[in-house]
Amino acid sequence: AACLADTGRHDEALALERKIHASFATRGNSDENTIISGVNLCGSLQKLGRIDEAISFMSDELLPVARKLGVDHHLTLSLSQNLAKALMSSPKRTRDDMLAAEAMVQDVVQRRRRVF
Repeated sequence: AACLADTGRHDEALALERKIHASFATRGNSDENTIISGVNLCGSLQKLGRIDEAISFMSDELLPVARKLGVDHHLTLSLSQNLAKALMSSPKRTRDDMLAAEAMVQDVVQRRRRVF
């Protein structure tokens, strides 16, 4: 999928990311490969401007991931950071979205400094 995206074939990369994520999702939402494929899928969604879909997906996944892996795990932090980025870039963003995104970014930065 990354090779497709690197060559500008983003729609094909997204289709492949969806298939990959669906195959890992059979293991459950808290499986690390499922989470990684979900993060990659959201990146593809964002590149194609499907921000609302990415936000919805990440919002649904963040709490279960944090419960399974912990709030300081690098995948939880990546998901939080990507959600904040998506919230900030959404054309439908509200003031509350921006405040939530800012709080997420500050939290991620503090946790990364402490953990890494």
